[in-house]
Amino acid sequence: MSERNTPTRREALQSAASGLGALALTTLLAEQAQADARKTNPLAPRTLHHPARAKSVIYLYMEGGPSQIDTFDPKPRLDRDHGKPLPIDTPRTVFNIGNKIMRSPFKFAQHGQSGAWVSELFPHLARCVDDMTIIRSMHHGISNHSSACYMSHSGYPMAGKPSMGAWVTYGLGSVGDDLPGFVVLDCGQGPSGGSPTWGSGFLPAAYQGTLFTKNAEPIDHLKRREATADRQRRKFDAIQKLNGVAARRSGDNRLDALVASYERAFAMQASVPELTDLSGESRATRSLYGLDSPNAQTALFGSRCLLARRMVERGVRFIEVFPPRVSADRWDQHGNLEKGHRLNAAAVDQPIAALLHDLKTRGLLDETIVLWGGEFGRTPNQQGSNGRDHNPFGYTVWCAGGGFKPGIRHGTTDEFGYYAQNKKVHLHDLHATMLHQLGVDHERLTYRFSGRDFRLTDVHGHVLGEVLEG
Repeated sequence: MSERNTPTRREALQSAASGLGALALTTLLAEQAQADARKTNPLAPRTLHHPARAKSVIYLYMEGGPSQIDTFDPKPRLDRDHGKPLPIDTPRTVFNIGNKIMRSPFKFAQHGQSGAWVSELFPHLARCVDDMTIIRSMHHGISNHSSACYMSHSGYPMAGKPSMGAWVTYGLGSVGDDLPGFVVLDCGQGPSGGSPTWGSGFLPAAYQGTLFTKNAEPIDHLKRREATADRQRRKFDAIQKLNGVAARRSGDNRLDALVASYERAFAMQASVPELTDLSGESRATRSLYGLDSPNAQTALFGSRCLLARRMVERGVRFIEVFPPRVSADRWDQHGNLEKGHRLNAAAVDQPIAALLHDLKTRGLLDETIVLWGGEFGRTPNQQGSNGRDHNPFGYTVWCAGGGFKPGIRHGTTDEFGYYAQNKKVHLHDLHATMLHQLGVDHERLTYRFSGRDFRLTDVHGHVLGEVLEG
């Protein structure tokens, strides 16, 4: 620069260019360092696209299709016109159904300062509505269970695409080295889509969900087989040394990832038994979650929800919880809807309310997204004498925590509860919004496969600013 106090225009541009160049170089070096770290440790933490409101997700997946008009979206028109023909055109669904309107067998009441309507199925959750963002205008076009299950999880109605949990773990990495980034908590009844529901698809296998069963040994083949931890450590060290030699000779960086996976598995042999041992929780906490409930399914699901909270505390990114098996079909009542929905709700109501309360009390709800919902809802016209068919055209989910606006209802269905009508929300929109709250731009989170860049939201999806806190 010259001795003048004010630089010339050329000097100013040169100086700015140098600064921008240094900034670009810094960014490139950071991206290269992150790429190198991913080669040796696929679960290394990532740089976020923007500041995050949430760190973890708990997905309470209600397999089968809870009826929106019997849970969180009451329709007085159904009471008035019970037994009359449904006066609107309806799409073909999975089964042949009658055209007669069926009222809800459940009573509804308003709760909380927000005045949200909740059916009598959820007496415990009704006390949590001021923490919930109830989205009553969800929709997509898939009417059968397996395809809708895949759609809800991966944004595609077929097996083989990465699940939401896999995308989240790929986009964020994992915080700790002794637990998986993506965990699936099974209650003895898997989803209709099977294991691809939590699969990694074309993403590397490191991002698929790790299944925790309700068995004494929650993860298959993890239990230490050697007599002592020291003997196991020495065995691991020998295997790792051989892997390292092979990696150096071959130059194949996939072996570095294998080395990292062995290290995580060894660490998990110590961390998982401690994590899954709930005996150290207070009696009050165990009772809160229903672990002492005379309903065995409530107690089972309660243990899963309590475990989900413990995983959030330990930095697990994505936890999915499936409901237990009751003496009726999962939330899929083509007949005897009243009995089936009562049994399914009784199994999950207290534990989910406890989870929300516990997270909030511990200061974890602000940084944890809790998502509740099934793959679709149900029709307002009856199937058989007392059931409802599948309905993906207008249904309800709710979110809590993670920067979602508490105590609001977003969107509406028509007066019969059949079609999303106002402020419609597609699954792609919901996925985009959840990623946004985790600090990830859904349009930038891509993976190149088979000659094109894929993402969780495909080429769709919009962030739902109306349901988010400012």
